[in-house]
Amino acid sequence: MGKKRVPQAGAGKDTELAESAWVITLFCVACGAGIGAVLPLLARLLLKLPWAPLEGPAELLTSIPEPALTLGTVAVGALGGLLLGLSAVHESLSVRVCDTHLALTIRDSTQEFTREEIAVLCRDGKQLVMLAPDGRELAREHCGLPWQRLADTLAEHGYRWAEEDPYRAEFRRWVPGTPGLPEGADALLRARAQALKSDDDAKDARELRRELLRLGVVVRDEEKRQYWRPARQN
Repeated sequence: MGKKRVPQAGAGKDTELAESAWVITLFCVACGAGIGAVLPLLARLLLKLPWAPLEGPAELLTSIPEPALTLGTVAVGALGGLLLGLSAVHESLSVRVCDTHLALTIRDSTQEFTREEIAVLCRDGKQLVMLAPDGRELAREHCGLPWQRLADTLAEHGYRWAEEDPYRAEFRRWVPGTPGLPEGADALLRARAQALKSDDDAKDARELRRELLRLGVVVRDEEKRQYWRPARQN
């Protein structure tokens, strides 16, 4: 995780927190190479079983002579790890904190919020949550930054930090047909439940979360379960 300070005219200094792209990428490459290294051994063990699933692919793999087999699986594993690492870097969150505003950047997209818009920032599991004074949820993003360093940085710039969502007790489990939801919210939650079942539909789940916010509903996830509360608090 890198931390750098750059001057900003009229507002002291910005502090930017971001996960190290090199650390993420190298970790994924190492994991991929490790998996590739043990793959030939697993294939040989598989063929020793009385009944082996995927016996055909395992026989094809072990028919390649050593050391070409291990070198090849390590190379393929490292390449797969590299692609995964680049994807993880693209999905990682960076936070720029200034005395007058705060910016969240993820997937080449940046959201900026003024100090007046922000009441409190908090941690909810592995997610960073930003709340407005009236209880509206301004942002909710997966965060891989060190939580204590993030909290200290926010405090240095005068932002309020909470260790958990102050409205956590207000969330209720959603099930189809839940009463009390605004018109159209139940249909959006049904669609989002389907999106959550597939990692490929993560973008759809994010977009549906924004649509629910427009209807006045805040949604949070626990595994594949959805919980909701009214966006505004009295």
